[in-house]
Amino acid sequence: MSKAPIKNLRWYIVVMLCSASTLNYLDRQTLSVLAQTIQRELGLSTVQYSYITTSFLVSYTVMYAVSGRLMDLLGTARGFTLFVSGWSIANMLHALARSVVQFSFFRFLLGATEPANFPGGVKAVSEWFPMKERALAVGIFNSGTAIGAALATPVVSAIALAWGWRPAFVITGALGFIWVAIWLVVYRLPQHHERITDAERDLILSGSSIAAEQGESVPIMRLLRMRETWGCVMARFLTDPISYFLFFWIPKYLQQERGFSLADLGKYAWMPYAALALGNIASGAIPRWLIARGWTLSRARKTTMLADSCLIPICCLLVTRVHSPAAALGLLMGMMFGHSLWGNITLPAEVFPKRAVGSVSGFGGAMGGLAGAVTQLTIGWVVQRFSFTPIFAACSGAYLLGFLLVHFLIGELGYIREMGPGAARNSRQ
Repeated sequence: MSKAPIKNLRWYIVVMLCSASTLNYLDRQTLSVLAQTIQRELGLSTVQYSYITTSFLVSYTVMYAVSGRLMDLLGTARGFTLFVSGWSIANMLHALARSVVQFSFFRFLLGATEPANFPGGVKAVSEWFPMKERALAVGIFNSGTAIGAALATPVVSAIALAWGWRPAFVITGALGFIWVAIWLVVYRLPQHHERITDAERDLILSGSSIAAEQGESVPIMRLLRMRETWGCVMARFLTDPISYFLFFWIPKYLQQERGFSLADLGKYAWMPYAALALGNIASGAIPRWLIARGWTLSRARKTTMLADSCLIPICCLLVTRVHSPAAALGLLMGMMFGHSLWGNITLPAEVFPKRAVGSVSGFGGAMGGLAGAVTQLTIGWVVQRFSFTPIFAACSGAYLLGFLLVHFLIGELGYIREMGPGAARNSRQ
């Protein structure tokens, strides 16, 4: 007997993608939560810690572009199986590290395997969701990064306080293999999934232009000649380094500048990351609400981005000026909510066909990783010699510049560009 169809199956799929992002950042944040503890035990300086985080971003930068292309070639089912297994093993190996070199090597392995989650997730959303729902779906999928970071502070600190910091890497890494087992059972493309309803399959596939969405993979050089590609890339180049700062350095900021203990991190440091998760969902929910009231997708998304770009600097400039740790925590929550509300990772799915989404997302993430690797070294040097204040000030102006580049390079959001050789037409969604 055939299995009964599941209504709204696409939303179950995006929950699976969200859980992958959760594990991705739970593994990644394990080191950030334990940074002060490991530094004290092994005698590492702040600059040496920046070497470790930079080693992650070196491999992350290269593999973001490569893994995006691999996701287009392998497909999301096989690609996620390969890379989630890889980063789970890499995270568990951190438990063996006893020096800067060893931490840097295992961090390098983690950086080589983790980036595939994001071009893969955006690609899966483009496969499972009609255009008008993609921003919300990507927001839900990407909210897992903040959920993982929020869970990391209480979970990792509790494990470390109970059994030591090394078991924390083993336990968080092992969770990935449970996810892979479930993924292998549940994931199929909508046109081949035995549990999807006919109505939902029609909803997903009817909004796609066959000419624009189907065909062979798009050559990289053709993508690089398009200004829309560079609009997506520059958005990531300007805002991804802020993501790495927020994830890698905020726990350390709270301990170093605001006097939080490891136990305090477990109690309170999840709050900014919870705000980050809400911002990811809002990045799709607010435009969808505006679209339901007659706005075009492009107007709704750009209005949200512009308003956000003007509000984030207020939080950035005030966070280091307030005296109260509680006020600083509240401003960090506002900054993180705004950062994810901006929605940079969604852009390729609103511009490019499914067969090119992974490649564009991967290239953009690689350039964001390159900028992140350079800024990690800069952050370590600035914080050790001065304070966090110049870093927050630098973050404040990146969003408005990024918005202007999106507006002028990408142009209208919400319709798929045709990718045939010499194609001059666009496929509106």
